[in-house]
Amino acid sequence: MAAAGFPGPPPRHCGVAAGVGAVIPRFFAFIQARPGVVLPDPVLAWLPAHDVSWLTFGAIYLSIAVAVVHLVPRPALLLRALWGYGLLHGFRLLTLWLLPLEPPTGLVLLHDPLVDQLFYASATPITKDLFFSAHTATVLLLAFTVQHRALRRALLLAGALIGLLVLIQHAHYTYDVVAAPLFAGLSAWLARRVARY
Repeated sequence: MAAAGFPGPPPRHCGVAAGVGAVIPRFFAFIQARPGVVLPDPVLAWLPAHDVSWLTFGAIYLSIAVAVVHLVPRPALLLRALWGYGLLHGFRLLTLWLLPLEPPTGLVLLHDPLVDQLFYASATPITKDLFFSAHTATVLLLAFTVQHRALRRALLLAGALIGLLVLIQHAHYTYDVVAAPLFAGLSAWLARRVARY
């Protein structure tokens, strides 16, 4: 029998979402535990490492907040962004599984108060979730989704800034950042087609 205020049992996709939420932390623990390879990176070899976590996550969360405020009154675009986000992270889980990597030399740990607490169920920091940069790709996905020109330009600049900052932190290889726009663009392109149906 349905509870008061609810028309029936919760939709099946709620169970799927709960299952995914339970599996993701275990997946990242697996990624962190397995051995990987260290890639040569001339850009990081030239670039001194610094902790710029506060600036990185300030740019990320401000970009997301501004984009969400823009998208919420536009349900079709919001749905497209959500599809794109799901596709983007599906691609990322696949590339993380296929490409076991060790962190770049000189890594300075990124400190994200939200993700560290909610998603990474590990006693040690997750440093091997490398290819591709989700921080960069998420903001670029939003840039490819919004239709306001000035906002799109601002998000593109924010995405470029975030890519630079994660390199300064040595939290990603240059290859991770360079690949981010490709996966963000592919996810946005696919989301446009999926959201039509």
